[in-house]
Amino acid sequence: MTRSDGYLLDNRQKEAGERFDAFATLFDPTTFRHLEGLGVGPGWRCWEVGAGGTSVVSWLTEKVGPAGQVVATDIDTSRLTAAARPPVEVRVHDVGAEEPPGEGFDLIHARLVLVHVPDRERALRSMIKALRPGGRLLVEDADPALQPLTCPDEYGPEQRLANRLRQGFRTLLADRGADLSYGRRLPRLLRQAGLHDVEADAYFPVTSPACTALEAATVRQIRDRLVSAGLATDAEIDQHLANVESGTMDLTTAPMISAWGRKG
Repeated sequence: MTRSDGYLLDNRQKEAGERFDAFATLFDPTTFRHLEGLGVGPGWRCWEVGAGGTSVVSWLTEKVGPAGQVVATDIDTSRLTAAARPPVEVRVHDVGAEEPPGEGFDLIHARLVLVHVPDRERALRSMIKALRPGGRLLVEDADPALQPLTCPDEYGPEQRLANRLRQGFRTLLADRGADLSYGRRLPRLLRQAGLHDVEADAYFPVTSPACTALEAATVRQIRDRLVSAGLATDAEIDQHLANVESGTMDLTTAPMISAWGRKG
């Protein structure tokens, strides 16, 4: 992520670990499938941008082996401590404001990062600059504006409340500079940046225990800001959390769009 007092979802809040676990459950299979398709293997030098947790870093470490390197960066590396041993190098780094932590990378990957970066154009240029000729870039980001509901099947008051709180969450994100329609533009942006063989797809979970866990952790993490902004009352948030924890709601996430390409 980026250094910003306005960043909505602080990695040091206790709910952050729950959110990272849910993200790993929901999105790791898609991410790993794409990384496999890009050919990650022994000896590769990889940069994991805005790593947050350790699941992708650990997967890359196994693939590149002792002859490779994985540089894992974030503005808050507190959750990366366990991974900080060769071939992993953990660095505090702001992808939207600082020079790359090296050059000549075979692979650079960022998941659910650039949508939050104020200067995401600079961040994308920085990542491409750090690739070797022929290196691969995989960027995966949400597109909350493409599918804005947490309950697409809005059939009752519980679902209407959930969707209203999701609208409040989107408002808070937009107020802090998040680009809520960034994901859909990734293929075009990668082509315009000069990458070759650009492809993309999207993953959209509709209901699962991980979606439920992610919703509960996110709402608990932002509840004070929802209330202070007048977007919800404490009573409404308590009711929504009770509805979520009942396990009877079909909760989803914004689509995650994955786009990849090769540097010429």
